[in-house]
Amino acid sequence: MIDTEALRTFIAVHRQKGFSGAARALHRTQPAISTRVRLLEQDLGVRLFERTANGIMLSQAGKILLPRAEAIVAALGDAEQAVFGLRKDAAGPIDLAIVGTLAGTNLTGALKRFTARYPGVELNLRTARSLEVSELVRNGEATIGLRYDRNRSDDLHYEQIGSDPMVIACAPTHPFAGRSLRSLRPLKDERWLAFPEIPGKREIPASHIWNIFLALGLGEISWWPVDSLNAQKRLVEAGSGLALLPKSSLQEELSSGSLALIRVAGLQVGQSVQMITRENGFFSAAALKLMQLLRAQYRT
Repeated sequence: MIDTEALRTFIAVHRQKGFSGAARALHRTQPAISTRVRLLEQDLGVRLFERTANGIMLSQAGKILLPRAEAIVAALGDAEQAVFGLRKDAAGPIDLAIVGTLAGTNLTGALKRFTARYPGVELNLRTARSLEVSELVRNGEATIGLRYDRNRSDDLHYEQIGSDPMVIACAPTHPFAGRSLRSLRPLKDERWLAFPEIPGKREIPASHIWNIFLALGLGEISWWPVDSLNAQKRLVEAGSGLALLPKSSLQEELSSGSLALIRVAGLQVGQSVQMITRENGFFSAAALKLMQLLRAQYRT
């Protein structure tokens, strides 16, 4: 019979890319981690890891075991939550994983209402890329996920709860700050700050802005790759360029006047906001309430 703790150890070694990292993550000694994995390999009769010049990697058997081990550990977490929920209606904890650029007014509004309703529930928040958010929900590290767009997955439930409109941000001193333009043509020679293309990261990248200009026959644009929303905002404030950013992430800067907007007639760019949960997963009353608040917040 496979020990579930051995499966947790196996998963930790893979995620931490080694036995020492898994030992730190699980607060155990490295020999204890090595022994647990060795016993699991003996029970299964196969090697789960292979050593390479760059460290360790999953063997073919390890690759087959990993998604099944993650599903088992996630199911056990659901079972624990279900039993805990029998003892207390407002059961927790709740782990929420989101794409960093979604941490704007919609999210904070929902979280404020939730903490007022369930002050005793432990709510843990972490940020990740869109693809990583799905993985965190799949393997049970997150109860609920918020990400851009969706991908095909039979074991995850995707629900579009809203859309995050994108706006052109500029420094308050920019000649077009606060103005409405008839087209993008006056902005064709501007420098743009944008996310580089990274697999699994669904924020609007430079190539998307470039494609908008190409579709309008305006040619290529000059751009700087900046892989941080806050860095993009600070550079725009300094007058280093323009950026196409989620409007929900700019409320503080727009209120203080440190950033301004340039409106362009007919320019409608946005990304669908998806709420992700595991198919047939257990949700406490508090988790269901948080999902309800997120839906309502994005609708308004």
